[in-house]
Amino acid sequence: MEITLHNTSSGKRERFEPLVPGEVSIYLCGPTVYDFAHIGNAVPAVAFDVLVRLLRLEYPKVTFVRNITDVDDKINAAGIATGRPIGELAERYAKEYRDDIAALGVIPPDVEPRATGHIAEIIDMIETLIARGHAYQAEGHVLFHVPSDPDYGSLAKRSLEDMLDGARVEVAPYKKDPKDFVLWKPSTRELPGWESPWGRGRPGWHIECSAMIRKHLGPVIDIHGGGSDLTFPHHENELAQSRCVNCGTPSVRYWLHNGMLTMGSGKMSKSVGNIVTIRALLGEHDGEVLRYALLSGHYRAQLMWNKSLAQARRSLDTLYQALRDTVDGSNETAASYADAPIDAFPSGVLEALCNDLNTPQALAAMHALAADVRRADDPESARRSRAKLLAGGWLLGILTKPAQAYFQGAAEPADAIEPGAIEALIEERNAARDARDFARADAIRDELAAAGIQLEDGRGGTRWRRT
Repeated sequence: MEITLHNTSSGKRERFEPLVPGEVSIYLCGPTVYDFAHIGNAVPAVAFDVLVRLLRLEYPKVTFVRNITDVDDKINAAGIATGRPIGELAERYAKEYRDDIAALGVIPPDVEPRATGHIAEIIDMIETLIARGHAYQAEGHVLFHVPSDPDYGSLAKRSLEDMLDGARVEVAPYKKDPKDFVLWKPSTRELPGWESPWGRGRPGWHIECSAMIRKHLGPVIDIHGGGSDLTFPHHENELAQSRCVNCGTPSVRYWLHNGMLTMGSGKMSKSVGNIVTIRALLGEHDGEVLRYALLSGHYRAQLMWNKSLAQARRSLDTLYQALRDTVDGSNETAASYADAPIDAFPSGVLEALCNDLNTPQALAAMHALAADVRRADDPESARRSRAKLLAGGWLLGILTKPAQAYFQGAAEPADAIEPGAIEALIEERNAARDARDFARADAIRDELAAAGIQLEDGRGGTRWRRT
């Protein structure tokens, strides 16, 4: 199976071939944990979850690392503003992030390193950069000297003026060049800090990822991902410092960047104030619906979020209805195919995902399979199409529930009518129909409809679902 990925470094799609045959190394920039994650933070988590699932069909060893940034000026500011210990704040929101994306069906990474657990590795890299003439100490800071790297700017492909305009660059008098960026900075008593050759301080943002990658995946990795807003300056700076430690060898072979979610007025961002948290959305929607909505757009494209959810629910209903309408195996889920051989997976879904992770095309292939399930004129044909549909569901991280459980859902809010009461009313309605008391039967249907319960009468009896 040939996988092609759009490499930001080259600006084009390339055939993916790992550095070590049979082994793949992947690093994804994870969250900075100072508040609840917004739904935009879920885009890379979900997209890379699908990529990792796909790669594991082809390669015996895939090591996926997604970091936690737990020392950062934003965390410091949040701790000071709330009066809470910074470590406690980071610990809480790291857990909330994991819980939120787990509800979206995201499988945990193989390694989840934290910046604070890699201070020794960070200091070691900085010392190497200083020794090789790529970094210098000034007024308690250590800075990377951008002009020392002739390839700086190769990833973002931006002019020197653009590199300064609007970026997270502090123009300070102690810098040799305005583009130089911080590797280490001093900490006051109330801020987190560690002893170093340059005094008590803390690492800059960019060096953290370089050190964690080197520690867990080695000096050169196959794939590095993150949002397109990280291309510059974060990934450009990360690439520069790692390349200089590697004596000129690039540290990443394929750079993958996802597009941004928008709310109609621009990128979803905490700084803009137009965010919607994953936690808030999970209070109103099934996590699988949120995941489907994210997959409905190509990972590199901009996705208009507030137009996605209603359509996602309708589309997911269609897939589950195809499973629900089959007689046998109605409780089987996509989880049954977690360790299935590659030939168990539908070719249409595989081909779409192998083409730069084209999830909209993969979802279209899933709906074609659902149509095959509905059109099947014998049980064996229905079983085969159903198996392919569920296998495709595993790759995409959907169809994770028994069909009946998906439609009946949980009784929310707390005063919602419970399944036992629903079944009792259905039995009463059936008895009323048998007695030709159609007025009472219709009244029960209306009562359930008002409670958000839709009845479906069929040859096998009456089924129900929450609307």
